[in-house]
Amino acid sequence: MTYRELKQHTIHHLSPEMDKDEAQAIFFILLEHQLNWKKRDYLMQSELEVDESIWNWFVIQLKALKQQQPIQYVLGETTFFGHRFEVNPSVLIPRPETEELVDWVLQNTANTNSLRIADLGCGSGCIGLSLAKALPLSQVELWDVSTAALATAQKNADLLQVKVQCKHVDLLLEQKADIKFDVIVSNPPYVRMTEKASMQANVLDFEPHLALFVTNEDPLIFYRKIAILAMESLVHQGQLFFEINQYLGPETSQLMAEIGFEMVELRKDIFGNNRMIRAVKP
Repeated sequence: MTYRELKQHTIHHLSPEMDKDEAQAIFFILLEHQLNWKKRDYLMQSELEVDESIWNWFVIQLKALKQQQPIQYVLGETTFFGHRFEVNPSVLIPRPETEELVDWVLQNTANTNSLRIADLGCGSGCIGLSLAKALPLSQVELWDVSTAALATAQKNADLLQVKVQCKHVDLLLEQKADIKFDVIVSNPPYVRMTEKASMQANVLDFEPHLALFVTNEDPLIFYRKIAILAMESLVHQGQLFFEINQYLGPETSQLMAEIGFEMVELRKDIFGNNRMIRAVKP
C-alpha cells in the first residue's frame, strides 16, 4: 500500500461519520503526528510504500476515530497557545476561544512580569501554564477537584518546564487562599443540562461531564463561588477573568457587580459570542 492509497483508505474508513474534507484533514494530522510530514512531504512521497508498523498504527487510530473519539484524545495531545499539551478523558480538550482568554489576561498584565496567578478548575492546565510560560517570573497555582486532572496538569507543567503548584480543591466548598493573588482566571463548568441536545456526540460521549455541566436551576454556581473567593483572595486592583456561557453574559456580568467587583467588562470571542468577562477588585 502506498501513502496515496492510505489516504484513500482513511477517507473511506471514516465515512459516513465525517465528510471527505474532514477525513482528509484527519489523515494529514495523523501523518504529521507519526512521521512529522507536512502536506508537501506527502505530495513528494505519496507513491512510497507504507511501512508495516505505520499501517498497524493507522489501523488502531482509525478504529478509535470510527467510534467518534476526538482526535485529541486518540493522539493524547493537542496544541494550545503555541504549546503542546497532553490531554485525556479526565480533562476537557482546550478550545480556540480559551486561547483568547489567555491573550486577554496577557494584554492586561503587559507591564508586569512577576505576578501571583491562580487558575481555578485548571483541567489540563492550559490556561495557567500558558500564562506561566509567558510570564516566567510569576508564581502560578493550579486548582482542581479532579486528582486525575491535576496529574495531567503536572505532566504538562513538566513538559513545558515550568514550576507551578497544583492543589486539590473543591470550589463548591468554602475555600480560602493561602496568599493574595494579582490575577485569578477560571474556565469553570457552565453548560446547562438543557443545552445538551445541541452538543456534538463526541463531546458528550468522551469529555468529562464534571468539567462541563451545571444544573438548570443554578447555572452560575461556580461563578458565584469563585467570585466570592476572589473578592477575599485578590489584592487591591486585582483582576478576575472568566470564560463564560455565551447565553448568560449579562447575568454573569450582573453577578460580578453584585458581589462588589468594578470595571466589569464583557467580551465576545472570534465567533461573535459573549465568551469572556474581566472584573477588578476595588
